[in-house]
Amino acid sequence: MVDKIIRDKNDIFGMPILGFLFKNPKFLIALKLIVLGLFFYALTYGLINTTNENIFTTGLFWGLFWPFFMVVTLGTFGRVFCGICPHGFVGKYITRFGLNKKLPKSLANPFIGLFILFLGWWLVYYMYPNLYKTPFGASMVFLVLTIFAFISFFVFEKMSYCKSFCPIGAVTNAFSKVSFTKLETYKSACSSCRTFDCAKACSYDLKPFTFEKKNSMADCTLCMDCSSSCEAVAFKVKKPSSTLFKKFKPKKSDIWALILLTGAISITMGFHHALGRSAIVEEFIWTKTARYFESFINFGSIDAVGLFAFSYAIFFVIIASMGGMFLASKILKVDYEKTFYTLGYAFAPLFIIGGLSHLGEFFFLHYASNIVNGFIQAFSLNINYIEPLATRRDSWLHIFKMFNHIAYIWAFIIMIARLKLLDSSKLRKAVAFPFASALILFYMGLNFYTGYVFKTYGAKKRGGHNHMQHQKQTNSHSSLNIVIVKKQNKG
Repeated sequence: MVDKIIRDKNDIFGMPILGFLFKNPKFLIALKLIVLGLFFYALTYGLINTTNENIFTTGLFWGLFWPFFMVVTLGTFGRVFCGICPHGFVGKYITRFGLNKKLPKSLANPFIGLFILFLGWWLVYYMYPNLYKTPFGASMVFLVLTIFAFISFFVFEKMSYCKSFCPIGAVTNAFSKVSFTKLETYKSACSSCRTFDCAKACSYDLKPFTFEKKNSMADCTLCMDCSSSCEAVAFKVKKPSSTLFKKFKPKKSDIWALILLTGAISITMGFHHALGRSAIVEEFIWTKTARYFESFINFGSIDAVGLFAFSYAIFFVIIASMGGMFLASKILKVDYEKTFYTLGYAFAPLFIIGGLSHLGEFFFLHYASNIVNGFIQAFSLNINYIEPLATRRDSWLHIFKMFNHIAYIWAFIIMIARLKLLDSSKLRKAVAFPFASALILFYMGLNFYTGYVFKTYGAKKRGGHNHMQHQKQTNSHSSLNIVIVKKQNKG
C-alpha cells in the first residue's frame, strides 16, 4: 500500500476539482446515496402516479439517467455511471450476506445482458413506442430489473450480475473504450508492492495494477474503491480512444454490442424517426413492407412501421459488418474471426458519438424542461415550470448534426489504426479498408441521404398514416402543457 505519491499532470485524482469529484470517498458515497434515492423515488412515484401528468419519472429515467449519465459520460470519462449505479451500489452489500455461489459457466456470458437489452428493450420499444414512455411502464421496467439484479447479487459471488447479466453493463464495457480516461496504477509504486490492496478492495475481483500492461480495464466499473485503498491508483486523461489504437484481448460480446446497438439505435432511428418525418415516408422499403402486411394482418397496437424499420436496420447492419469483414479478411489473407473481432471496435463511435447529435437537439427541445419541471412536480417546489428551450423551427439546432459527421470520421481513423494491428501488407490493407468499413460507410451514407431527402422533398404534411405518430407526440406534449398550466394556476 502507498500512502503518498507524486501524481502526473494528466492524473484526474491530482486535479483540484475533478480529484474531489472522482476520488473523495465521502463525496462518492453521498453521490451514490442521492442517485439511489432518486432512482427509488422515481420508480415508486411512477407506480403510484401512473398518468402522463407524472413528468418526473420519465424525465429522470429518459431525460437525465439515459442521455447524460450514459451517452455523455461513456464518450468522455468512461463507465462512471456504473460506479454510481444503484444496482451495483446496493449489490455490494447484498453480496456480503448472500450465498456467494459460483456462477455456472452457462450463465457466465455477457451476451445474456446484451440480448436482454436488444430484444427486451429496443425491439419492444419500436413495436410499442409508448409503452416505456409512460410513468408506469418505465417504473415496471426498472422494478423488474432491480428485483432480478438483487436476486443475482444475493445468489452469486463477485458481482456476477454486473459482468454477465446487466443489460447496461454489456453496453458500457464496449462503448466506454471511446472515452479519454483510463484507470491504472503507477509502476514505480507497484513494482515493490506485496500487499495488492487495490485488488483486495475490488468487488469485481479485478487487478488494477495490470490494467496498463494489458491495455484493458476488463470489467472495471470505475467505482473507485481501489483508489481509496492505495494512492498508487491513478485515473488519467489519455488521448481519445487511446485503448483502441493498441493491442488488447478483444471480447466478442463487445463487438456485437457495437453492431447491434448501432443498428437498433442509430440506424433504426435514422429510418423510423428521421426519414419517418419526411414527405416520402411511404416510399421507403420498411414502410411499404409494413403497409403490405397490414393489408391482411391486424397488428393491433403494434407499430408495424417501427417493427419493420428495426428489422431492416438490423439486417442491413449485420450484412454490412459481417459481409464487409469477410471480404476484408480474404483481401488481407487473415483469419475471418481475427479480422472481425480486431477491426470491429472501429464501429464504437457511430452510436456513442453520433448519439450526441440527438441528445444535444433533444436537450433543448424536451430534456431540459422535462427534467426541471419533473423535479418541481415531484418535490412540490414553489417554482414556475419552464418552457422548452427551443422548437424545431430554430435552425441553430442543426449544429448538433456535426456529431454525426465526427462519429464516422473518428470511426475511419480507428479503423486505420486497427488495420495496422493485423499482419498484412500495406497495399492489402488499403484495398481492404473500404470493405472493412462497410458499416461506417452505410452510416455515413444514411446521414447524407437523410439530408438530401429533406432538402429535396421536405417534411411530411399532417394527415393519414403520416399524421399518426405526430399526433401521439402532440398528445404527449399537450399533457405536459396541461400540467404546466395547472401548476401556474396554483401559483
